[in-house]
Amino acid sequence: MPLLDSMQRPLADLRVSVTDRCNLRCTYCMPREVFGPDFPFLEREELLSYEEIARVAAVFARLGVTKIRLTGGEPLLRRELPRLIRGLSGLAGIEDLTLTTNGLLLAEQAEALQAAGLDRVTVSLDALDSETFGDINGLGVRVERVLEGIDRAAAVGLRPIKINCVVQRGINDGQLVDLASRFKGSGHILRFIEYMDVGNSNGWRLDQVVPSSRVVEKIDRVFPLEPTTRNYPGEVAGRWRYKDGSGEIGVISSVTQPFCGACTRIRLSSDGRLFTCLFASGGFDLRSLLRGGAGDSELEEAIRGVWSVRNDRYSEIRSAATRDWPKVEMSRIGG
Repeated sequence: MPLLDSMQRPLADLRVSVTDRCNLRCTYCMPREVFGPDFPFLEREELLSYEEIARVAAVFARLGVTKIRLTGGEPLLRRELPRLIRGLSGLAGIEDLTLTTNGLLLAEQAEALQAAGLDRVTVSLDALDSETFGDINGLGVRVERVLEGIDRAAAVGLRPIKINCVVQRGINDGQLVDLASRFKGSGHILRFIEYMDVGNSNGWRLDQVVPSSRVVEKIDRVFPLEPTTRNYPGEVAGRWRYKDGSGEIGVISSVTQPFCGACTRIRLSSDGRLFTCLFASGGFDLRSLLRGGAGDSELEEAIRGVWSVRNDRYSEIRSAATRDWPKVEMSRIGG
């Protein structure tokens, strides 16, 4: 029987942050005025070891999790990441082992990641124009490095590649058709994400959100689209395919069309805390159990206790009143 929360949502997806550090300072995630040179990132001993992560993941697999996604921060900054992937790829019951990255280190690591057992990657790319991209990433990094990483990942078989673009009004909403044109027919799946109020440091405002319906409308004018069905229950992206058969795009509409009712995700932060929502304010300290000598049955009992009382539905109740609620930063628990 699946493990259900208080709203009868099954536990199926585990997202594991392996580091809170990143080599970019994107304005919607880790703005450099907050995450500057003196920001107190976690020390190495505070991070879960690969052995600890693999042990927790095995417990989750026994509880019904079938998908694991590695995130950060930027996960490719964590040393010897293929060693963790090898430990996760052989877990019974895990059908999909993926990784989300900004792509800057992907070209040099893609082959090792695939050889270790990684199934596929999702790459963040918010613009094709390097000036716009540099403004968003906060460090002036050019887009060519990300495109090189995408090409290399595809070449070694980390497919299908999903490419995520967070859309902000007046910032990169003029890039939508260019992005669609660049990846149409490539076999990659471009996904547009509504700008969300994750954490408390990105200065989110509702008027900066471009509704997904508007994104679809703009692309459809140039490249005609038609809706198609979701791949599986709980998939967060609405899917649209090109009428000429040259691929598809996805839209993730957390602000205008919340999908809390179908959410099957739990998140493990790099310092070993469990979060049941991207917009959570606090998490359960699993690391203390791990390092305090708890057995697997105790870990399983703790996880069951956290999930069974879960009642999160932030996106459904989002309002002006919730904007300043204390929320964990995305850099700690991934997207």
